Amino acid sequence: MLLPVLPSLLGGCAALNHGFMAAAGPVAAQQRELFFIVAAVLAFVIGPVLMLVPVIAWHYRIANKEDAYRPNWNFSWTLEGFIWIPPALIVIGLATLLWVYTKRLDPYRPLPGADPLEVQVIASDWKWLFVYPSSGIASIDRLTIPVGRPVRLTITSTTVMQSLMIPRLTGQIYAMAGMRTHLNLEASLPGVFPGANMQYNGNGFPRQSFAVVAVDPARFQHWMTGSARTAPKFGPSVRSLLAGRARVTTAPIYSHVPVGFFASVIAANGGVGHEAANGSGR
Repeated sequence: MLLPVLPSLLGGCAALNHGFMAAAGPVAAQQRELFFIVAAVLAFVIGPVLMLVPVIAWHYRIANKEDAYRPNWNFSWTLEGFIWIPPALIVIGLATLLWVYTKRLDPYRPLPGADPLEVQVIASDWKWLFVYPSSGIASIDRLTIPVGRPVRLTITSTTVMQSLMIPRLTGQIYAMAGMRTHLNLEASLPGVFPGANMQYNGNGFPRQSFAVVAVDPARFQHWMTGSARTAPKFGPSVRSLLAGRARVTTAPIYSHVPVGFFASVIAANGGVGHEAANGSGR
């Protein structure tokens, strides 16, 4: 009877391919590692409970009149130790583990390796602008990065608070108007990885997504050089597009982004470039 519904039940497993379970970078791989460790510890906790519940129910069944009824029993050091010592050790162990991984997965912590690629991210309604200050180019709803090189995102918003998340590469962090946050990531293999806004911000929220395209370093350099030379110039029409409350149907690329554009966005929203606390991290 299960055979007809088995494909539907297994279909939900495809969702694992879109998150850190299918990690494509070192940050997501560490998130997956932590998940498996915690899952193993919790299985160790819940396993004895699941086994002992039927055993205890059977032992203290109403038909057992030989040894289940002990009206004068009131204390047992063995039982008290079993109740308190293992849970205390588990809590201490998990607390230590989570402290270590919290420090290790701090979104502001630079990743080891080569000098990071600096990308400035501006969230608006309902689109993402990615600026490459070293080459003066920008793209909407498409983040292109080289494989094997750390990437440092500096993030702000032109409107309400939003939250950037790239599940297969890193965690999530907020984008706030007038402030800047940071997120470090790296792709270990080429591919196209989904990213999205995880903070509700109006009618366009369900479709405010973007693609992270990871390519080999040579191809990335070719893309940057070609875009800087041939892409349309970043002008008033692009600023109007960013200010509008609408999505874009393509992923346009622009060149000649003004120097200091990211800082001007922060200033226009009442900020002076203060660093925001990393309250939502990996």
